[in-house]
Amino acid sequence: MAAKSKILLRRKQQLVEDTIWNAAIDLFSKEGFDETTVDDIAEAAGVSQRTFFRYFASKSDLMGQGVLTYGEKLRAAIKASPKSAGEFELLRQAVLEIADALASFPRTREVIAIAMKYPAAREAQLSRMGDVEEAVAQSFAGRLKKGRKRELNARLLAGLTLTILDVTMRMWFDDSSQDVTRMAEQVMKALVHLAASADL
Repeated sequence: MAAKSKILLRRKQQLVEDTIWNAAIDLFSKEGFDETTVDDIAEAAGVSQRTFFRYFASKSDLMGQGVLTYGEKLRAAIKASPKSAGEFELLRQAVLEIADALASFPRTREVIAIAMKYPAAREAQLSRMGDVEEAVAQSFAGRLKKGRKRELNARLLAGLTLTILDVTMRMWFDDSSQDVTRMAEQVMKALVHLAASADL
């Protein structure tokens, strides 16, 4: 019974959190990130200011929460990849899965637009990317063979994965009529070509 109550409580909390987040994105899109206050968000979400602060420390924290969710999905994608997958295939599978999920999410375009228009919103996202990159690197490390270069390769894979996804989603934002999977494949092929032509 206690376990069931915890599940129900978490679902209720998630519903409130999602309601606040969606209300905030609506306001950021219509009124502007800089112009929107916490009071505005709480009122639009139908919650008290106290409830808002139970879930988010500030509107910047709210903007950054989406990045943490993105990181969690990326870690799950790495973990779910076939055990036989090599290093680059792990990266490829994760990139394709997350790019598709981001393009399918109805609010991704709005979030990108807000971050591109308002430096403070972009800064709020970037403030969480270090944590995401560290967590993704740990996920890759958990899938790589033990050895001297394990940590180096995991960190490289994490950095490359996030960069490829960033470039892919910017391309998709500029032209969402194109298939996001095809765009991601193009970005990865360009990366491989650059690496192959490097004079090291």
